[in-house]
This record gives sequence, C-alpha cells and structure tokens, in this order.
Amino acid sequence: MSDGFNLDLRNAEEEIDVPESFDGSVVLGVLDGTTPDGDWLDEVHDGNVLLLAVDGDLNDLAAGFAGNVKDAGGTLMHFREFLVVAPPGVGVDADRL
Repeated sequence: MSDGFNLDLRNAEEEIDVPESFDGSVVLGVLDGTTPDGDWLDEVHDGNVLLLAVDGDLNDLAAGFAGNVKDAGGTLMHFREFLVVAPPGVGVDADRL
C-alpha cells in the first residue's frame, strides 16, 4: 500500500449510507489469504457487505469466492486498494468515481 495515502476506516461503517431495508452489516477486513474463502462467502450469504483491503494479488486472493458471489447475483468492485463485495440485492453506486 502507498505510504502517501492515509485512510482511517475506524468509523467507515457509520459514514456509509445504508437503506432502511438493509438487514446486513458492513464488514471491514484484509484480503491477504489468511481468512478462508468460505468465511467471506458466509458473510456475503448472510447479507453483509465486505470492504476488504487487498494485500497481494487481487485475482489470486479473490479467486476462491469471487465466482460464487457473481453467480449468486452479488457485486464485486475493485476500488483503489480495496475490494467491495456486496450480496445480491445490494447495489454498489460508482457514479461519483
């Protein structure tokens, strides 16, 4: 990760606009290969949105769960050095990027 970009995510969940009908949570984590793919899939299947800091090769690190998320109708979006993973029915608005 770049030393020139300092992002404090401690309060990120409180700042994200979540619709009233959203029953899940926003889960912050690090995608570095130490968390089993099944754990990420369980979070998404439970209706949670993942905001994962990518530490390594994104394609290799997400290969074990990305296809399952897409096949289920979920969304994956790489933004800067993060991967946003949303379950089916939760949109990711990238219009302001």
